[in-house]
Amino acid sequence: MNKKFYSIIASAAVFMLLLSACAAPAATSNQIHVVASTTIVGDVVNQIGGEHIQLTVLFPVGADPHTFEPRPQDVAAIADAKIIFLNGLELEHSLENILEANATGTIVEVSEGVEVLHFDGEHQEGEEEHYEGEEEHHEGEEHEHAGGDPHTWMDPNQVMIWVNNIEATLSELDPENASVYSANAKSYLAELTELDAWIQTEVAKVPVENRKLVTDHHNMGYFIHRYDFELAGLVIDSLSTGASPSAQDLSALVDAIKEQNVKAIFVGSTVNPNLAEQISSDTGTTLVTIDTASLGGEGSDTATYIEFMKKMVTAIVNGLQ
Repeated sequence: MNKKFYSIIASAAVFMLLLSACAAPAATSNQIHVVASTTIVGDVVNQIGGEHIQLTVLFPVGADPHTFEPRPQDVAAIADAKIIFLNGLELEHSLENILEANATGTIVEVSEGVEVLHFDGEHQEGEEEHYEGEEEHHEGEEHEHAGGDPHTWMDPNQVMIWVNNIEATLSELDPENASVYSANAKSYLAELTELDAWIQTEVAKVPVENRKLVTDHHNMGYFIHRYDFELAGLVIDSLSTGASPSAQDLSALVDAIKEQNVKAIFVGSTVNPNLAEQISSDTGTTLVTIDTASLGGEGSDTATYIEFMKKMVTAIVNGLQ
């Protein structure tokens, strides 16, 4: 055997070791291995599952769900999971092929049962019904969310539905700990109820005439619907950050911001801010960066969903007063 052969064998061994290192950590004997797609879904799952689950979150902190590209460790985690919790409504479109080829566990879309919003902010009456604007093609956009607006976490009342779906699944597949999951769910539902009341109190500080939102893309529909805001415009008129607006779109947005006296433009921290910065400069409107798609790392001020929502709401209220 020559040196080239040994080199190939060594390289193969290194690859296998790296693949093993990327795999999700093994669950202990009294835990079930659970995968969650986004950091937000992961936090809610963790609130219910607690110490009885071994949780792996696929999308890293700061990832944009619309543009995320799966990695080898995601394949390993999905293959090993007993339960895979997704946001649903095609937010995790990039995972579809991997799930189909590798998932052996139960797949749950936590948004199941939510009154889904159309593209225009109205409730979705049926999955076969297209939302306004769906037939239009936006340059650079590879996929439309045909099931409706997937950003259900923007309203804590919809996340309560997540909680019920998560608790029911964990209790069914791990009945020995069902009472724990039920108690955790009850406690967290109370926290979400308090969060909703807090948001309403904060929003009341903003004069009604100032409750006009301009955001980077169509991601605030559930927030707008719940807390009586008006969508004044979008930097990218789409449910996905992968689309590209035309010059005419941007010109129309500039006119709308000026005509409606919009106080601020809000851009997500996972989105390229260049277009929003251009609109801000052209209109003299304040640009505010907010977290909309991902929690922060452990120990940050957005490490949990509730912290995430409070920081976002505070930024919106301060920006519009």
